[in-house]
Amino acid sequence: MSEMRELLELAAEKGVRYAEGVVARRVAPSAEAVAGLARFREKLPEESSDARSMIEMLDEVGSPATAASTGGRYFGFVIGGSLPAVMAANWLAGAWDQNACLRVMSPVAAELEDVALGWICDALGLPADCDGGFVTCATAANFSGLAAARSMLLAREGWNVEEDGLFGAPPIEVIVGEEYHASMQKALSMVGLGKNRVTRVPTDSQGRMRADKLPKISPRSIVCIQSGNVNTGAFDPAEEICKRVKDVGAWVHVDGAFGLWARVSPKYGELTRGLELADSWALDAHKWLNVSYDSGVVIVRNGLALKRSMAMSAAYLQAGALREAANHVPESSRRARGVEIWAAMKSLGRSGVRELVERTCELAQLFAERLRAAGYEILNDVVINQALVSFGSAERTREVIQRVQEEGTCWCGGTVWQGKTAMRISVSSWATTVADIGKSADAIVRIAKGV
Repeated sequence: MSEMRELLELAAEKGVRYAEGVVARRVAPSAEAVAGLARFREKLPEESSDARSMIEMLDEVGSPATAASTGGRYFGFVIGGSLPAVMAANWLAGAWDQNACLRVMSPVAAELEDVALGWICDALGLPADCDGGFVTCATAANFSGLAAARSMLLAREGWNVEEDGLFGAPPIEVIVGEEYHASMQKALSMVGLGKNRVTRVPTDSQGRMRADKLPKISPRSIVCIQSGNVNTGAFDPAEEICKRVKDVGAWVHVDGAFGLWARVSPKYGELTRGLELADSWALDAHKWLNVSYDSGVVIVRNGLALKRSMAMSAAYLQAGALREAANHVPESSRRARGVEIWAAMKSLGRSGVRELVERTCELAQLFAERLRAAGYEILNDVVINQALVSFGSAERTREVIQRVQEEGTCWCGGTVWQGKTAMRISVSSWATTVADIGKSADAIVRIAKGV
């Protein structure tokens, strides 16, 4: 036990030093740091290694080669930071090393999942009697929501898809917007509905599905809408779409990986109106809520449909009368993700989550204003925390993005939006300040002028 204490104290010391220093370091790792990772490529040791030396090596070689995504100047891929309370809860949960499969395996993991799921529904204004589960990411959450939809729609036709599969099953139509996300494509392929068999609905200049272009909807339709386009942040018109779909008894699934969190603020009520009418929702906690990786959430109005699509049984698995996590998610053995989500929402409270969302949206607008004032084109309406900027030609924009990433003051990714190459900026971290925006915008402008 003394050796364990020594190792944990060493890891904590290294972790605290990393967290304290991330503000000052370059955001992208240097080429030298990445090249240094070659030190890890060795043959499997024949003998045991000294654990203290191993931790030292992880810090010495690994820490410099990380992307400083927990700092305030990382604006790529809608990656949030890790709240201090969450990081601490993550460390404690690691020490617990709980298997969150069944309540009997970890009563605390099960209880915190129950509480956190209820808090999420409350904060997002979703029906209090929804069911759900904690998964790895929005892809897994989309998969789970689609599996529940598939189960219910086919059960209504007298087909048991869990027992008999899709061979010979009544066909299900999937309707998506032209700008639907790659994670939805992957989820559709995994659930057996096929990413090429979808009916695509035209979108407007911001990527919003045009409700007036919806095809005829049957009771065996799944309509997938977006809550926060990954490029523009735009929202599909949920209220209008949901009402049309519900009139015929079809299913609406919401891909709300990050944008669904905008429902915590009355400022964005117009954007998010009607999302509560859907049947299932997929979202991430490791994006806007700033929970440690990995942390996704699926929420389903019809809990029976979710449980039917995910349930498992075996003589040795002692399922109790209360909610059992393994019957609501694809995984069986898994880590206790609910601990960190509970910690985030407990530490922030309703007002803190709202302030986090509103502040990052304001910072994204400030970022866009700074770049527009410097003469560069903002391609989207900055409605939440996403901004797209063009620096002229595709070649010039790509060159600016590459140089910004190499320079290290901040990190922004690239994308192609409706045929135009753009820098994609996502302000998602609790750690980002006005000073971070100013420093980053100054660096981008300086670099762009030099290209």
